[in-house]
Amino acid sequence: MKQTLETLVRDGFILVFNSEKLDVVRTAEALQAAGINNMEVTCRISDSVGKVRRLKQEKPKFRTGAASLIDFPAMRAVYNRQHPDAPIPSVEEMVEAGADYLVSAINFSEATYGKYAGKLPIVPGCGTATEIVSQYALGANFCKLFPASVVGGVPFIKGVDPAIHKMISIMPTGGTDCGNIPDYIKAGVLILGGSFSMIEKATMDRILSQGDYALLAAELKKVKQLIDDRRAAQYPGLDLAKASLEEVTRVTGRNFNVR
Repeated sequence: MKQTLETLVRDGFILVFNSEKLDVVRTAEALQAAGINNMEVTCRISDSVGKVRRLKQEKPKFRTGAASLIDFPAMRAVYNRQHPDAPIPSVEEMVEAGADYLVSAINFSEATYGKYAGKLPIVPGCGTATEIVSQYALGANFCKLFPASVVGGVPFIKGVDPAIHKMISIMPTGGTDCGNIPDYIKAGVLILGGSFSMIEKATMDRILSQGDYALLAAELKKVKQLIDDRRAAQYPGLDLAKASLEEVTRVTGRNFNVR
C-alpha cells in the first residue's frame, strides 16, 4: 500500500481512463512514456473488471486503480437489475481483478474501510469538510473533490483547508486543466485527477481517430511537466520524485493515514 501511495504522490496526477476507443494497456504505456506510473479505470466503461485484470497481467508493476465504485449494495443491485448487460462491479470484484487502489465519486462504506483500510489506498469522493474529515477518520488516505469545478474548485480548497488544519490531501477531479493546475498547487494540492478532456479537443480527436499513442504521451507529458514544475516551486526543498511519504508529510503537513 505504501509503495502505491508513494507512486501516486510522485506522479502527482491520476488519469481517469474513461474511453471506449482507447486500449487500456497502450494508454498505460503512453502514461509511462510521460513519466506517470498509475491510472484509474472507471467502472463507467464496458468490462472495467476485464480491463483492470488485463492491465495487471500485462503490466504488473503499473499501479492500477478502480474508480467510480458504488460502495452501497442496495443501489448497485437496483442499477444492475436495470442494466444486466453492463453491471457495476463491486469493490470486491475490482480488488480480485488486481486493483492497487480504490477511488469513488462518493464516500466509501464503513464495511470497505474495515476490510481494506491499511491494505489498499482508499480515495473517497467528498464535497464537504465533514465528509473529508469523516472519511479520513475511517481510514481514507486522501480525498477526492468531485466534481471539483462544480463543488467550488480552488476557492473551496482554499476555504476548507484551514478548517481541516491543512492535514488531509485533497485531489481535485473534474474540470482540472493546464489553466488551473498552477492555482490548485498553490492552494496546497499535491495530486490532481483528470480525464482526457484535459487535452484540447482537436488533438484528442486526432489521437482517437489515428490511434496516435505517441501524441497522447506527448500531451500527458505536458501535464506531468507542469505539475512537476509547479510543485517544485511550491516546495523547493522537497524532491517529490524521490521523497518518502514521511518526508512529504514533514515538509507539506499532509498526512496519508499510513499507520
